[in-house]
Amino acid sequence: MSLNKENRQRLLDLAKNSIRQGLQTGLPIKIDLTDYPRELTELRATFVTLEINHQLRGCIGMLEAVRPLAEDIAENAYSAAFKDPRFPPLEADELDNLDIHLSILTPAEPVTFTSEQDLLAQLRPGIDGLILEEGHRRGTFLPSVWEQLPEPEQFLRHLKQKAGLASDYWSKNIRIYRYQAEIIG
Repeated sequence: MSLNKENRQRLLDLAKNSIRQGLQTGLPIKIDLTDYPRELTELRATFVTLEINHQLRGCIGMLEAVRPLAEDIAENAYSAAFKDPRFPPLEADELDNLDIHLSILTPAEPVTFTSEQDLLAQLRPGIDGLILEEGHRRGTFLPSVWEQLPEPEQFLRHLKQKAGLASDYWSKNIRIYRYQAEIIG
């Protein structure tokens, strides 16, 4: 599902307003879903990525669709700005330099493979976001991460590390899921 230009802008504005509300009140913006068209109230999984000068400043999201799209964007924008444990809470003077990127995910689908080489051959750089699961460990990379890690081997090695595994780790118990994302911003 691709959103029209008006709804894409509406979601970007909602994300920025939720961050602005967070700076003023310490809480995300509360929205009334009746103010939004149906396609913005469907259950969707999203990530909100914040950057300043092309440097990551926060990224929070959900891999499963549990909230209406507009609500998920408002909550994740707030959380990316103030609750990403990798960064201090956003300061008011950073707002004007903030670039907001929204990723609206498709449902994740399992990837069937017989070996690491088979998996690597199936990856679609620039298209696939991946979720890696091994026991209680889990990590994901959005499709946009291919910009920094364009080679499938490199992408998978770093994803393993993000999940808390060694970059050369392999096991027949690894599970991989793929999804795509509509990027806004």
